[in-house]
Amino acid sequence: MEEERLVTPRRLSEDQGLEVGLRPRTLSEFVGQEEVRRNLEIAIAAAKGRGEALDHVLVHGPPGLGKTTLAAIIAQELGVGFKTTSGPVIERAGDLAALLTNLAPGDVLFIDEVHRLPTVVEEVLYPAMEDFRLDLLIGQGPGARTVRLELPRFTLVGATTRAGLLSPALRDRFGLLLRVDFYRPEELWAITRRAAQVLGVEVEEAGAWEIARRSRGTPRIANRLLRRVRDYAQVHGDGRITREMADAALTLLEIDQLGLDRMDRQILRTILEKYDGGPVGLGTLAAALCEEEDTLEEVYEPFLIQAGFLQRTPRGRVVTARTLEYLHQPPRKKGQATLF
Repeated sequence: MEEERLVTPRRLSEDQGLEVGLRPRTLSEFVGQEEVRRNLEIAIAAAKGRGEALDHVLVHGPPGLGKTTLAAIIAQELGVGFKTTSGPVIERAGDLAALLTNLAPGDVLFIDEVHRLPTVVEEVLYPAMEDFRLDLLIGQGPGARTVRLELPRFTLVGATTRAGLLSPALRDRFGLLLRVDFYRPEELWAITRRAAQVLGVEVEEAGAWEIARRSRGTPRIANRLLRRVRDYAQVHGDGRITREMADAALTLLEIDQLGLDRMDRQILRTILEKYDGGPVGLGTLAAALCEEEDTLEEVYEPFLIQAGFLQRTPRGRVVTARTLEYLHQPPRKKGQATLF
């Protein structure tokens, strides 16, 4: 299952607790996402200079790239309180009202998976974001009445992996839209070195680079791989992470030098062997792999597309020339019906 993959960008149970300790706490400590950092630095400085709450912020992009970390940094940089929840948790308008009425002026409310807010909650959220008020319906039938609650000016930070699922009305109420993207290997190298220092692990530069280049552009995966390599180095060496030690550990875990694991190779081989390289529809591919369509689209595909192994077309998924080279297959000739 996807949840068991070491290279899944989603948070695993083993990440709880440890991940919090490895997160940067200020923008100056945050590595990568240069455009996002610059925009936040300007917006935060301007809001503090005016003595106002920061505009509402929407952070979107693939999982594991630091959306939650950025939300906490925003609150830290503003010097305000930080409350966190997620879209599926807020089931009723009353749940949202309880959260909003407990905020202090300027506080940051972080809603992860904001695209999964129920419609009834979303409609209550509109005036809260725009006019800082809540209109709640009390009672039912002829005796029902509307109560208006004034709210302190706060900053909503929403995070989503699927910005396209946000309603236009909700998206338009965010003043600052930030997209986080996959990290470069040199950025992951710096993140790995910092995490090793926090964990008290001795890592050579080449060892950190070996971990970084196999981390699929994702800090969460880099931190997870670092911990696994640390364990391997402790058992099979003197605890120091060298390039050779990192390579041996990650090879044992079936993560190759491009960061692909067994499931990635299975996806690419399935398209090649069963569907002649594509195009194949998402539903058909999901059925062939016994996976959920959402998991394929949100978790597996972004990296394979980013790395140039897969393309999404109007007719379905198609593997690229890089996939043929990676799997040691001959180039597909024009008009060829099958790859074999």
